Amino acid sequence: MSRIGRMPIPLPEGVKVDIQGNQVTVAGPKGTLSRRFHPDMEIVLEDGQLRVHRPTDQRHHRALHGLTRSLLNNMVIGVTRGFQKQLEIHGVGYRVDLQGDGSLMLQLGFSHTVRIAPPEGIRFEVEPRSKRITVSGIDKELVGRVAAEIRAWRPPEPYKGKGIRYVGEHVRRKAGKAGKVG
Repeated sequence: MSRIGRMPIPLPEGVKVDIQGNQVTVAGPKGTLSRRFHPDMEIVLEDGQLRVHRPTDQRHHRALHGLTRSLLNNMVIGVTRGFQKQLEIHGVGYRVDLQGDGSLMLQLGFSHTVRIAPPEGIRFEVEPRSKRITVSGIDKELVGRVAAEIRAWRPPEPYKGKGIRYVGEHVRRKAGKAGKVG
């Protein structure tokens, strides 16, 4: 059996789960998430814990077993604590500002400023007098995707290290030209 798939998911206080066939809705203090899972996976709520059962030991059922359990666990964590990703901007003249409507205005060396509006369920925060952006929300997949889209506007380059990177991300630096020998 899958080590991850067979682990039960404890439900914290204030979290409600509704299972309708393969559609699972998790509601908690931070919001509500709903997701449709593979019909072969059996999701059971018993004794305040969620459990995932698979019908056979076939390869695709083994893969779905751990995946389903991880997705359910992320839903429970999202509605109780939420998720966040932090990005930082490196480069002379690169700036970030938070607008009144919650959107980001990025100056990344282009001839224009880049405006990024937050999708539904995502919130941006910018530390004052800093070049650090925090993307937060209850859906782990959406938080990661929005952070990756922001980073894609100016990924860190290897020569000077300029660009947008995740906090703690290591950028491998390259040496520049060695110079002409003549």
